[in-house]
Amino acid sequence: MSAAATHGATPYYFVPGPSRHPVMAATGLFFVILGASQWINGAGWGAWLLAFGMLFWLGTLFLWFRDSIAESEGGLYGRKIDLSYRWSMSWFIFSEVMFFGAFFTALWWARSHSVPALGSLDNALLWPDFKAVWPSLAAGVTASPADIIEPFTTMTPFWLPTINTALLLSSGVTLTIAHHALRENHRGRTIAFMWMTVLLGITFLTVQGYEYFHAYSELNLKMSSGVYGSTFYMLTGFHGFHVLVGMLMLLFITLRLQKGHFTADKHFGFEGAAWYWHFVDVVWLGLYILVYWF
Repeated sequence: MSAAATHGATPYYFVPGPSRHPVMAATGLFFVILGASQWINGAGWGAWLLAFGMLFWLGTLFLWFRDSIAESEGGLYGRKIDLSYRWSMSWFIFSEVMFFGAFFTALWWARSHSVPALGSLDNALLWPDFKAVWPSLAAGVTASPADIIEPFTTMTPFWLPTINTALLLSSGVTLTIAHHALRENHRGRTIAFMWMTVLLGITFLTVQGYEYFHAYSELNLKMSSGVYGSTFYMLTGFHGFHVLVGMLMLLFITLRLQKGHFTADKHFGFEGAAWYWHFVDVVWLGLYILVYWF
């Protein structure tokens, strides 16, 4: 049973009524997983099932978020709900920190432990031509004594990754300016800087797409390019996906701002998206230094 505000007052804690959204979202994800698993195993119909599952899931999320926005704008969310959302977003970002921490650890382990171990005296008897050198430290090194990896060139920080670094740092600045403008109740300025942030995010993704094209076609750097190639695409690819998600979050927040949502005092939807975007910025700085420079 949902709690309702009495005479326009915000309830102490809002409890929504029974909802079909969770089971619908789970159903959509079931078809996504089933379709993807069948598609990669050669079943052509799996692609269609995957597409259906994605559309079903995204449609459910649209309806779910629409209801949540209506509840928020209807004055049903008080301090306790605000606190609940803050804790939820904090734990979500913590899980993302662990997610990227695992991948950064994989990169460190491969570079600092696996490659030197493969170059030990014992393994030298098995692979006398093996060079225990990380590819970015010696041009042309592929660490493939059996010639199972095609020669490739490593990605340097100049200039595309550096341009993307400038774009993300600039987006963090414009987002901060928009946040301060919202707290000062300057809605027009907030919307302007939010659109700038969204455009910077789109530009980042465009530059990264060109970087991948350049790496694949001109550097011959692929997922199959040894541990360097797999960790490079794993880290930059997952980060790019998070930039896409963050950009969509900021886009929808901007559209809500144009509809008059959020106030100077109550705007956690904005703050939650901003937290996520700043997290994405910080991850990129670590990635930029460890992947492109080292």
